[in-house]
Amino acid sequence: MQTVAALYVRSDSVYRSIANVNCWDKDRDARHYPGPHPVVAHPPCARWGRYATVGGRGHGQDQGCGAAATAAVRRWGGVLEHPKDSHLWDWMCIPKPGDDPDYWGGYTVRIDQIAYGHCCIKPTWLYLVGVPRQDFIPQLHGGEQARPLEHLSKAQRERTPRPMALELIRLASRVGVRRAA
Repeated sequence: MQTVAALYVRSDSVYRSIANVNCWDKDRDARHYPGPHPVVAHPPCARWGRYATVGGRGHGQDQGCGAAATAAVRRWGGVLEHPKDSHLWDWMCIPKPGDDPDYWGGYTVRIDQIAYGHCCIKPTWLYLVGVPRQDFIPQLHGGEQARPLEHLSKAQRERTPRPMALELIRLASRVGVRRAA
């Protein structure tokens, strides 16, 4: 499997325990990722969600992280993960689920993180560039009882479950892979 860069991950991220993953946390400043590996990007989402305008904050006030993550996925290929209905999609002209691919061939799919081991449903959008659409295989959850997201700590809400991290790495590692006709 080719090396994948995991951008905007927590310093205690599960990605650190996975082979062939180059982690970029707060100390490495993923806004300056130079390539050349495909990426799995988890830019901060607080400034892009439904509550971003509460308390005088506004959409997009994330020091350029969302824009840099989008640019990295478009340049190097891979996956950008954000909550469903993230305003980042409108700001960066990212196609929403069901839309035609964009100029970079990128498309968006919706998943529920509970299907990948999260204790909450956590509806999520994945923007994929360079990943053949047939390589995305949606997972369905088996009816596990979901906990309310509001009852979790910030760290619990932010953590990527290992099965989800492995799937995002698998998808990003498909960048540039051509299928025989």
